[in-house]
Amino acid sequence: MARAVALRRLAAAPQTRAQLDEAMARKGVPDDVRHRVLDRFSDVKLIDDAAFAAAWVESRHSGRGLARRALAQELRNRGVEPEVAERAVEVVSADQEEEAARALVARRLPSTGRLEPAARTRRLVGMLGRKGYPAGLAYRVVRECLEAEGVDETELSFEPPDEDE
Repeated sequence: MARAVALRRLAAAPQTRAQLDEAMARKGVPDDVRHRVLDRFSDVKLIDDAAFAAAWVESRHSGRGLARRALAQELRNRGVEPEVAERAVEVVSADQEEEAARALVARRLPSTGRLEPAARTRRLVGMLGRKGYPAGLAYRVVRECLEAEGVDETELSFEPPDEDE
């Protein structure tokens, strides 16, 4: 039964070891049986949390524009060990993260055109924050995009926090 549960889940979508363990536990599979099945699946590479994490990072960063912090949190929520998650997230450079933030702002900028500059700033920075971008980076990217659009810097009444926040 344990193998059937795991194979059914893996056939539907890639899973982490923790996700499969939880699914088998919910079905009442004893601990020792779960661990044997999971160890065997790991040995034959049906379960590979590092490969899962790498694919997850590539997909979610390029597809949804998530920042490194959000990606690492999502991986940890799926049961990926923190060290494995951090290694997977390291492939996204600071330049790639900034480029993704700029693309997100550029995509959303036109829909904020009728708002006051301060409201535009709040919305755009908030959107980046929800995607895991540091506040300093978010403010800087939004400010630069608004200035490039012709918004006067004096209309942008905000004090950005430090880059690291």
